Amino acid sequence: MLSISDFSEMCLLSPQTLRFYHSEGLLVPASVNEQTGYRAYTFDQVERAMLITVLRGTGMSVKLVRRVLDEPDTATALLQEHSSDVQSRRRAQDEAIRDARVLLTSWPEVRLRHAPEMTVVSRLVPGPPARHDQDEWVESEATATVQDLVTTVKSYGAAVAGLPWLAPAIETPEQRRRNISGEGLHWIVKIPITADAEAVAALSRNMEVQTFEARDELSIFIPGRPSMAKHATALSRLMTHPLDAAYPDLSRTRQLLHDNGVETTVAICELDAVEDGQVT
Repeated sequence: MLSISDFSEMCLLSPQTLRFYHSEGLLVPASVNEQTGYRAYTFDQVERAMLITVLRGTGMSVKLVRRVLDEPDTATALLQEHSSDVQSRRRAQDEAIRDARVLLTSWPEVRLRHAPEMTVVSRLVPGPPARHDQDEWVESEATATVQDLVTTVKSYGAAVAGLPWLAPAIETPEQRRRNISGEGLHWIVKIPITADAEAVAALSRNMEVQTFEARDELSIFIPGRPSMAKHATALSRLMTHPLDAAYPDLSRTRQLLHDNGVETTVAICELDAVEDGQVT
């Protein structure tokens, strides 16, 4: 029999770690003195301790390690699942590091841009189910909606003419009701297209085809995957950017979906146009 001290030195596991593994049922001592509480281990347990150390080194939780040890028939599948999770987290961390490097070296600046008149097709992005991660859901569903729209547009002989974008779904009374009902923010995907009259007419029978009116905008590009935190940061910068006899119209924002980030824009509304009863 080995004392906890000897077993600790042999397995390179601290006594505190061994006590923790005991409490979790991961590595139970061969015997425990009822009077002193001293734990004793056998040489046979060294192998299990080694395997636990290797599994914990992969980043597995104690709970998952216990499953691997208790369910040997599924151990390989559990390890593969954990490996996929680790790789996914690494990719996310790599993306975050790239974003952090950009933000720390050159903070995005607000720019003035002109958006020309465009013919666009649009489709609502399905709203997230209750208690679902909003960022993850919007990104996933927006991507799927964009891909479906692009496929449909091409099938009618039209061509995609620019970057797709997301806009708040507030164009109709029903959309506005949903956005203030507590269901969460809803979005519309829009894609600019070029098409002849026949293709436009055919598309109009199957989806919303609109004319996007030319306008001046304020724009800011933030790298990396979209998130509500980044969206809020972009809006904060845009709304506080100084303008002469004009203001940013928050009801007319767009999120242009670049491959390496999101460009948020907001339309500029001239004060004299508002006084005349018009919005430019």
